[in-house]
Amino acid sequence: MRTVALIQARLGSTRLPCKTMLSLHGLPVIDWVVRRTRKARLIDEVVVATSDRPENDVLEYHLSRQGVAVFRGPEDDVLERFRLAGAAHGAEQVVRICADNPLIWGPAIDDLIRFWRDENAAGACDYAYNHIPRNNSYPDGLGAETLSYALLADIAGKATLPAHREHCLSYIWDNPGLYRIRTFDPANPVLHRPDLKLDMDTPEDYRALALLDIHPDITPEEIVALFPPKG
Repeated sequence: MRTVALIQARLGSTRLPCKTMLSLHGLPVIDWVVRRTRKARLIDEVVVATSDRPENDVLEYHLSRQGVAVFRGPEDDVLERFRLAGAAHGAEQVVRICADNPLIWGPAIDDLIRFWRDENAAGACDYAYNHIPRNNSYPDGLGAETLSYALLADIAGKATLPAHREHCLSYIWDNPGLYRIRTFDPANPVLHRPDLKLDMDTPEDYRALALLDIHPDITPEEIVALFPPKG
């Protein structure tokens, strides 16, 4: 099964403008995300899916110089952007990754891919996730979301609300009766830290990450060790 990671990225964020190109310990955030995503052995191709607005030209230029595949599509209709990107790159399984997760971890993505494949083959799962601590004990920002390309294309043909087009997999969350949504806990108990927020949505998040003693190859166990459990 051809599995394609689609990293959702743009420079026009309102809460933290140009966040994907902000320097984090000497590297742009997008470089952290691509580098750490590429540690996933079950991903066949990593593609950055950005918008067709001119402000993202610099992002495409930066990534293209490093040999990273870039797909450009609608700014606000992210669901259509993902559908087109998946089709262009021959995806059978799609892994959605947000570019504001610089500490995403390849092996956690592999765990997600295996989980989805096993559960989907058993008829028990349409969509799986481990990027947020919802009904699981993962830290926020280590994982991703995954589904088949066929389901992604089907959703793109059904979703009509602007919110469902912009937040491309929210249609699944808002229709839980139609889809089998599954998640799981980290295999390593040390990583059972749903209290940790490791993504980068705001200037405060960026400052917090910039102050940590981290590097692009840091493991989740090393990250968690920076935050001793309270109490």
